[in-house]
Parts: sequence; structure tokens; C-alpha cells
Amino acid sequence: MLRTDPSGMPLEWVDYREAVRLYHLGQVAYSCGTLLYRIRGGINARSGRRSLIEVSSIIATHGHPRERAWRDHVPPLNNRALFKRDAYLCLYCGGRFPAAELSRDHVTPISRGGADSWNNVVTACRRCNTHKAGRTPEEAGMTLLAVPFTPTHAEYVYLQGRRVLADQMAFLLAHFPRSSPLHARLARRIASA
Repeated sequence: MLRTDPSGMPLEWVDYREAVRLYHLGQVAYSCGTLLYRIRGGINARSGRRSLIEVSSIIATHGHPRERAWRDHVPPLNNRALFKRDAYLCLYCGGRFPAAELSRDHVTPISRGGADSWNNVVTACRRCNTHKAGRTPEEAGMTLLAVPFTPTHAEYVYLQGRRVLADQMAFLLAHFPRSSPLHARLARRIASA
């Protein structure tokens, strides 16, 4: 499930157990999207009714009005999110590869003062990364196919998701900046599906 704050800012992914816990504790402000689970509990001794919690694909929870903090937040860099940001493409040769055959390449090598940050890393196949070695793309005679970028918090939440449902995707897309490169990539993916 996609968890948001009361204003609708995406926060994180939670599994159904955590979602049920949030519902039970009364921390869910509202829910929207597709009904995913109906969790039945025990029978109330007084009323004789069985408890039922219906879990939706998007839940907004109380207690996270930190929109300003998320605006300036730089998500942690990890290979899984990086590879998904770059659509599992080597940004030098353009080939699509499984994650096991990809690596993180520093556009400006760390040995040359480059940072290990979103704006300086791209996905590269092992062959291209080895060929580039400690050189810049220009020195190696390689062309970078896309400009690296730092994802916003909403984009990072998407990148962390494993199986994003259509209603969750629509919700997240509404929080991506209009200039986000992910818009075009996702539009192509949705059109081909």
C-alpha cells in the first residue's frame, strides 16, 4: 500500500500488516484507490460482530505534516532505485539489462573529484563501465544518452515500489514535477502495456 500524509504527499510503501496496524490504531485519516484486502478479525464479546478492516491501495495517515521537509529532502542513493530511474538501460550503449548485469557509473570519476550523488551517477552495463574506467565519457569517446537527475521524494517513493498498481501510479504521477524525465519514460511504458 502507498502511505501518504494527510495532505496527500507520498511517504512510503507499507505491507498489508502495517496497514492493518495503522487502521486498528486509528491513524488512517482517509483511504482511496482500489480495495485490496478484507481482513477479518475476532468476534466482539458484547456485540457478537466480527471485526473487519478493509485495506485500500492508498492510505493517508495522521501525524506527518512535513511537506516542507520533503521538498528539500535528497533521497538516499542506492543501485535498485538508480537502475529503475534509468529504466534498466545502460546510458552509454542504450542496451536494456537485468539488474545483475548493471553497475553504477560515476560520470565524473570519484578519483577526479566526482561525487557519489544522484547528479553524477548513471546506470551502465559492466562492459561500458569497464571500458570507460577512470575517464570522463568524453575522454573515453562515449556519449551519455540521458542527463542524470536527483529524484524528488515522490519520484523516489515510486522508484522504491516493486509492483505499483495503476491507481497508485496515477496518484504518484500527480506528485512528480512537470519537468520530470520519468513522465516520458512511464508514458511509453504504459502505452506499450
